[in-house]
Amino acid sequence: MSGHSKWHNIQAKKGKADAARGKIFTKLGRELLIAVKAGGPDPAGNSKLKDVIAKCKAANMPNDTINNAIKKAAGSTDSANYEEMIYEGYGTNGVAVIVEASTDNKNRTAADVRHVFDKAGGNLGTTGCVSYLFNKKGVIVIDKTTTDLSEDDLMMIALDAGAEDFQPDEEIYEITTNPSDFSAVREKLEEQGLEFLEAEVKMVPTTTVELDEKDSEKMQRLLDNLDDLDDVLNVYHNWDE
Repeated sequence: MSGHSKWHNIQAKKGKADAARGKIFTKLGRELLIAVKAGGPDPAGNSKLKDVIAKCKAANMPNDTINNAIKKAAGSTDSANYEEMIYEGYGTNGVAVIVEASTDNKNRTAADVRHVFDKAGGNLGTTGCVSYLFNKKGVIVIDKTTTDLSEDDLMMIALDAGAEDFQPDEEIYEITTNPSDFSAVREKLEEQGLEFLEAEVKMVPTTTVELDEKDSEKMQRLLDNLDDLDDVLNVYHNWDE
């Protein structure tokens, strides 16, 4: 698979990410809370927490913020029982959309997500209606300018660690893994002192849909409005940006 178009013009993307950092950190804090509640505060014995920490670091969350969030979650008396929910639907021109959320009120979250789809001219579908268009993969993205390793050396390290694919692009290296191999590959790369633009297990589309300028604007509004919902953690789609 080729490098994601969203990583072209890295500096512009970093600027956009910086502007949304507060919102991103809030959502990552929720993921840390869920991981700690599920498996405890020690990443050595909680692989889910270890993976969320890597995702936090890729989003430039400071170590102090990560550690404080873990301590807060470990000592939390919050009785809210967050459930992880997955919604599937269609955006502009049938673009497939998967929404991952965590909620303490399923009815509220479902209504909020449905409203966003309806407002954008899309529609919320049934479980399985679009998930067959995606594969669950570990994805690690590295900015070429942040490593002195040669492309061949980095590729061999990744593949030897169990990576499924290695693809260079103009500005990045993209490494994909099976979900079960993600942690091992990521840790091996971390041992080389590498930093990541992205490091997470996510839904990767097998086919993509192109949109014209007008429909692209509508699709972007749908994604932005979904992202604005507090309960929504991740949104995946097969729109070729």
